Amino acid sequence: MESITRQLLAKGFGRPSGLLGRLGGRLMAHGNAATERRAVAVAAPAEEDVVLVIGPGPGVGLAAAARRSAHVIGIDPSDLMLSMARRRCAAPIARGRLRLAVGTAARTGEPDASADLVISVNNLHLWPDVPAALAELHRVLRPGGRMVLSAHEKWLPAGLPALARTVTAAGFGSVRAWTWEPPTRMASTAAQLSAVRL
Repeated sequence: MESITRQLLAKGFGRPSGLLGRLGGRLMAHGNAATERRAVAVAAPAEEDVVLVIGPGPGVGLAAAARRSAHVIGIDPSDLMLSMARRRCAAPIARGRLRLAVGTAARTGEPDASADLVISVNNLHLWPDVPAALAELHRVLRPGGRMVLSAHEKWLPAGLPALARTVTAAGFGSVRAWTWEPPTRMASTAAQLSAVRL
């Protein structure tokens, strides 16, 4: 039974596909919207920043980032989510402000020191190897580049203090961690963290 539940969750939220993936995408667009916008506001991308959004799902946070920066890249392992994000973000894509690509937090496919800012919302709990993913994000950020992570607090395996220690061990500094309560009943407490690539 646990294996079936895990498969259903993966199809709906981990690597969304099919009918469950479309349903999961709609739920993410609705339930994560406030947290996505909040993470972009905290990250405060400038017009000239290259912003890498990890696991953008249906694209709510991508659209918010593309309103502030002229160079946004969305990396997601799910073709379905990239398709949903492409529809939501058609205007920024058409203006050349946004590029979408298949990838993961641990394998972005982006060049070394090519991004000013990394944002990830509500997918950290799906990263199979968090230290490897953080090493990859450290690699793609320029020195002094910023990272903002947000996750469902209840799904963080070892809690926010442990995540902060892992981020520090990956070579980031100025690590700040806090919780935030989204204004909707559908969303759970967000564990959020910001850091700077040393």
